[in-house]
Amino acid sequence: MKYLRRVIDDDLEKYLKMIGAILIIGPKWCGKTTTAQQHAKSILKLDDKDNYQSNMMWADIEPSRLLRGDKPRLIDEWQVAPALWDSVRNSVDESDGYGLYILTGSTVVDENSIIHSGTGRIHRLLMRPMSLYESGESNGQISIMELFDNPDMNINNFESQLTMDKLIFAACRGGWPDSLNQETEEGQLFIAYSYLENICNTDVSVVDGIKRDPDRVRLLLRSIARNNSTMAKDQTIIDDINANFMDISRPTYYSYVDALKRLFVIEDNRGWSPNIKSKSAIRSGNKKVFIDPSIAVAALNANPESMEKDLKTFGFIFENLCIRDLSVYTNSHGGKVSYYRDNSGLEVDCVVHLRDGRYALIECKLGTKRIEDGAQNLLKINSLIEKNEKIDNPTFLAVLTGGKDAVTRKDGVKVIPIGCLKP
Repeated sequence: MKYLRRVIDDDLEKYLKMIGAILIIGPKWCGKTTTAQQHAKSILKLDDKDNYQSNMMWADIEPSRLLRGDKPRLIDEWQVAPALWDSVRNSVDESDGYGLYILTGSTVVDENSIIHSGTGRIHRLLMRPMSLYESGESNGQISIMELFDNPDMNINNFESQLTMDKLIFAACRGGWPDSLNQETEEGQLFIAYSYLENICNTDVSVVDGIKRDPDRVRLLLRSIARNNSTMAKDQTIIDDINANFMDISRPTYYSYVDALKRLFVIEDNRGWSPNIKSKSAIRSGNKKVFIDPSIAVAALNANPESMEKDLKTFGFIFENLCIRDLSVYTNSHGGKVSYYRDNSGLEVDCVVHLRDGRYALIECKLGTKRIEDGAQNLLKINSLIEKNEKIDNPTFLAVLTGGKDAVTRKDGVKVIPIGCLKP
């Protein structure tokens, strides 16, 4: 199978020359191990069934033995033996070298199981499922980082070859590398459903050793999917679960949500609260979004055909896809995606902040009829920002669409097909 280069490959090459060890975290099946193997000279797979007991014994007796091998040495699923963290840190200290280890992990590890944080020794990189550009479905004619550097760049001659049918299918299939190896569309769509079943039946209980009801996990994920990218409160989701299952208490609910976050299944999209003179209070609660839109589709027991008949719901799936891709494209520059909303209903789907302080306001509108609404939202909040001397103006305003043509409107708002975007 041909390896499809990932955006994170450039980060790996860069940081292996700057620090002793790199930890790649992210959801299962997103390609962490395969990507890490492209940069490693030796490999230790801790969850290898044939050597598992032996590996665990050495991890307990003499963990440094497991670090022997050509460097960079890949330690896959390191969290199976947390003691290796401190061994890696000590090895980096003693060798005083760079690019010695690459660790991969599919869960957030309890910090109490390690002695040192690894600061200055181990650099963390979050890997997400594949973006449309990485899977070859975006032609990459428009670079978001070029827009940050040159917001006046001409985009009017660019167009996407990604039809609406193909966009819907890509969102339902998700960014799972193995799905691209499947020969049939049925096989490609199956990966996300299989991922969901593994999470519900096994992973959500294994992550911290607490047994959780698979059916309750499914209902929780379905409720979050129904409220995907919305301001739904925790109590709304709890009530939704209780209406379809036995009662779930708030502590139990938070325990389930925490487990799903530790598995990188869901994450918080935080509210942006700029100090602008708005007549309406800013709502800064967190939205819950999926690490990949296909998980939401699977949780809803939906498919491309049902999404085509329910474009309103797919609009929220599309927003989730845009958040995933924007996060992938800007990660190398410290990109963080948040949202803005106030009590008057004025909102911006995505506020993309870079490490250097620059930011962009971006709306996600599936069809061309909604572009005007998105542009007006952007212009309204931009006018509030312009009146405040303490806040820098956004570098650019843009509406991401599922359409064909890219254009810069007369008011300066960029209209960008998601099928044209790249890092």
